[in-house]
Amino acid sequence: MTEAYQHITVLLNEAVDQLVTDPEGVYIDGTFGRGGHSALVLERLGPNGRLIAIDKDPDAIAVAHQRFGDDSRFQIVHSSFADLVRIAEEQELTGKINGILLDLGVSSPQLDNPERGFSFNHDGPLDMRMDTTQGQSAAEWINSADEKDIADVFYLFGEERFSRRMARAIVERRSKMPITRTSELASIVSEANPAWEKGKHPATRAFQATRIFINKELEDVEACLAATPEVLASGGRLVVISFHSLEDRIVKRFMRDESRGKQLPRGLPVTQDSLNIRMRLLGKAQKASDSEVGGNVRSRSAVMRAAEKL
Repeated sequence: MTEAYQHITVLLNEAVDQLVTDPEGVYIDGTFGRGGHSALVLERLGPNGRLIAIDKDPDAIAVAHQRFGDDSRFQIVHSSFADLVRIAEEQELTGKINGILLDLGVSSPQLDNPERGFSFNHDGPLDMRMDTTQGQSAAEWINSADEKDIADVFYLFGEERFSRRMARAIVERRSKMPITRTSELASIVSEANPAWEKGKHPATRAFQATRIFINKELEDVEACLAATPEVLASGGRLVVISFHSLEDRIVKRFMRDESRGKQLPRGLPVTQDSLNIRMRLLGKAQKASDSEVGGNVRSRSAVMRAAEKL
């Protein structure tokens, strides 16, 4: 299988440098994508090292088998990283994982392939599912959801100021005929947007919000993060790359809380152990370098955070 749509891995060396501390360890790449991070992890691993990769996307699963199917150290699982606990339990690896990497968001092949329905720049079926084998498509939701629910999704997951106007326009248009194409949705929300931002397509926030909602992206991130202290070994590392503020806010809050422990009133006679501090932060948040952004504009919003289980 040869892919026409290529993906440039963001913060490749930086992420793997933080992740791999033991060449003979066991690691999880929770977002295989097209295998950029996985390839470098495998390069860093010794003969007894092991990498378990996870992805929702059937296309990514096919690429994984093609690229690394012959490597006995590699395993691909068709699932969501939200199922981290179950996957670790099935492998009898709970509390034994040396590192977990999450490269959040949508991959370039998903964005660039019109048939996947993620992009407002290319006309295609309004799908947006990362896992095309199950779940509700964006078209099914857009054509059946209440106007208020659509407005709420646009506002909460896209931070769209004109969410109500857009939702009203969608409901009005679908009453005449179903909305089934990305170009149709992009046109409707663009026309309902009275204040276009310079340098940003007027449908950007609505499309982002719809994608996040359809794929339960933020719910999955929260579920996966909550599971990491149980799955990681002592000294195991969590490395997360986010691409928008909603994701990064969740990651930042989780790592902060795990590194601080329970927040109790001042003056209480408690020991450090009773605070249940489970992680320590590994430096500050890191962004893509100017040279990386110059070569891959999609890396400009990337933020990487890392923590280590105590």
